[in-house]
Amino acid sequence: MEKSIFEQMGGTYTLGADGMYYPDLRVPKEEPAHYGKYGRMHMAFLQKHQRGMYLKLLLAGKLTAYLNEIDNAAREQVELLIRQMAAKQGVTESLKATNQMAWVGAMNQIKHSAEEIVLNELIYR
Repeated sequence: MEKSIFEQMGGTYTLGADGMYYPDLRVPKEEPAHYGKYGRMHMAFLQKHQRGMYLKLLLAGKLTAYLNEIDNAAREQVELLIRQMAAKQGVTESLKATNQMAWVGAMNQIKHSAEEIVLNELIYR
């Protein structure tokens, strides 16, 4: 008897109690999810705007690893941009010691700008 495509690809069947053969399907094991804000934002973007890629990653068991990677890259990029922008704008610890409100305002603006860059370049692409 000729093998089915499923069997040719290494699949097996199990005989059920009702006398029918059922394919042995297993969901691939994924790494633990540790993604945060940016990973969740990218997943929502994939679900809404890139459904094919989302389903491909989900069915291959690679979605969690992909989202973990995106989240790590986004967080690292935001931290790097914040450090670079703060240094360029002269927002230092001495400003924090002398004028806390100015330092907080400047750092909030820098963080917002860094996140906008990362969202446009990593998350919503």
